[in-house]
Amino acid sequence: MAKPRRSCATRFLWLVAIITFLVIAGGIAYSALAPVLIRWATIPTTEFVEVPKAPNVTYADAQLWIARPDIANNPSLWLPQGVQPAEGEPRASVFFIHPTSFLERDAWNAPLDHQESQWRANLFVRSQASAFNHVGRVWAPKYRQATFGAFLTDQENARRALDYAYRDVLAAYEEFLKQAPADSPIILAGHSQGSLHLMRLLRERIANAPEAERIVATYVIGWPISTTVDLPTLPLPACERAGQSNCILSWMSFAEPADPAMIVETWEATPGLNGQPRAGTAMVCTNPLTGNAGDSAPREANLGTLIPNGDLTNATLQPQAAPARCDERGFLLIGTDLPDLGNYVLPGNNYHVYDYALFWSNIRADVEARLATFVGEAE
Repeated sequence: MAKPRRSCATRFLWLVAIITFLVIAGGIAYSALAPVLIRWATIPTTEFVEVPKAPNVTYADAQLWIARPDIANNPSLWLPQGVQPAEGEPRASVFFIHPTSFLERDAWNAPLDHQESQWRANLFVRSQASAFNHVGRVWAPKYRQATFGAFLTDQENARRALDYAYRDVLAAYEEFLKQAPADSPIILAGHSQGSLHLMRLLRERIANAPEAERIVATYVIGWPISTTVDLPTLPLPACERAGQSNCILSWMSFAEPADPAMIVETWEATPGLNGQPRAGTAMVCTNPLTGNAGDSAPREANLGTLIPNGDLTNATLQPQAAPARCDERGFLLIGTDLPDLGNYVLPGNNYHVYDYALFWSNIRADVEARLATFVGEAE
């Protein structure tokens, strides 16, 4: 298969180089400059237009999925060296929504045949959704995702792009319900943009629906959930303890010293899901090392972090790579002495891209415990 275009990667590297030069040569504050340059490099300057897909193609067709049980070379089945596949048939059905992989600024939404973004989405499904492959069959749809810059502006174009992406997610979920076993427990998971759409799916489609009682857990990772103005509108509570089922997990990872100003600024500028201001509210923080809400754990509790190779084609597991503790606001802090995970740490020591990789083995243990609880309560 031909390698995807690397225009976005090249632009990102130039952006890093410009910021570094200005900080060193001119003494300009990184925290003030980086958000401006990132917005300049990523927010589209065009108007929103709908992105067509091939006629007569629906989510009943395998070509609109990155992963589902009948797809050959399913990336969600990937495992790092030393981890064995689960014995027996997976009991649950997993619906996974991948994060933003479209970085272009010439369109607000990704075409489904955009080579580079689909290549990157495949990597995310492999490194993130694989954490669930021992307990369930994974379904991960392609969708006409909003571009990265849509999250850095309050333009009407951005809102329309996100609505458009959600339409695909909803259609994929309906097909998932049709094809997954009708009596199987359900695990919902997403990351970043995927988690945003997952929250909307919970509110608008799953609340009061028959399948709500089948949900083992919902992993809303890499997206903030206000405990006071967002969470009460969702049909499930936040998970409070390890092994609890029918609840929501969420965290956002930052190394220390953490500077989440860019995240906070954008998030607080929008109202909560109940219409009230988000400013100053705390966020749901599940500690992935313990499965508990709001606590801390040393690096010794980390069962395994995915350490990617240079071209992201594989990864190895490193135990005890990072600690984790929830701070008062709800950010997950992971200390200072961390392994080299690659070049995608965002401004402010934001380890957003690695929210799953940092705790891959613990996520596997966590979902297994919650499924055991769910099955035990159902019997």
